[in-house]
Amino acid sequence: MKRCLAFCTSSLLLAGCNPQVETETDFWTALQSHCGKAYAGELVSDDAADSDFVGADMVMHVRECSDERIAIPFHVRQRGGEWDRSRTWLITRTENGFRLKHDHRHEDGEPDAVTMYGGDSAAPGTSRTQDFPVDAESVAMFEREGLTASVTNVWSVEVDPAGAQKPVFAYQLRRYESEGAPEDRQFRVEFDLANPVEAPPPPWGAEE
Repeated sequence: MKRCLAFCTSSLLLAGCNPQVETETDFWTALQSHCGKAYAGELVSDDAADSDFVGADMVMHVRECSDERIAIPFHVRQRGGEWDRSRTWLITRTENGFRLKHDHRHEDGEPDAVTMYGGDSAAPGTSRTQDFPVDAESVAMFEREGLTASVTNVWSVEVDPAGAQKPVFAYQLRRYESEGAPEDRQFRVEFDLANPVEAPPPPWGAEE
């Protein structure tokens, strides 16, 4: 370690002496490469619990970007319905990686009773994929709201940088009976990052 510190410049230290930092930087850079853009997606998992999402229109919008936070509204229009703009994925940087939270709002902008749940990224992660096991605060909320099936949730975010070959953004929720869930559960949506679409209106509760 002393030898590494002696001969690495600050940039080489990030790349060669701390691969976790390099991985986190690459993941964040990939997310930021899509700032301001929106993309269409679809449900790719086949859990019976998500039958209403089959064939639904879906758009993600990398709407807000800063050095510390990226906000990604997730808009859904189920068949024959109106757009549901209640969901925003919030990804922030922390001292140890990233934090994913789910901001759920009603159409009038008021927070849902179940909102701001999520967790911190689990090491090691990769430059493309980060996993977020449910945190204690979210477990307490799920238990309070009678959503005990969610107390073993793990969310994942996958992203390819702009310009990659066949780039994809994926959001996934999973939990397994083998890890204490009452039954296996998987929800996964994927978005085509090669073909931006028109940006949607703001999510519920956001300023124009």
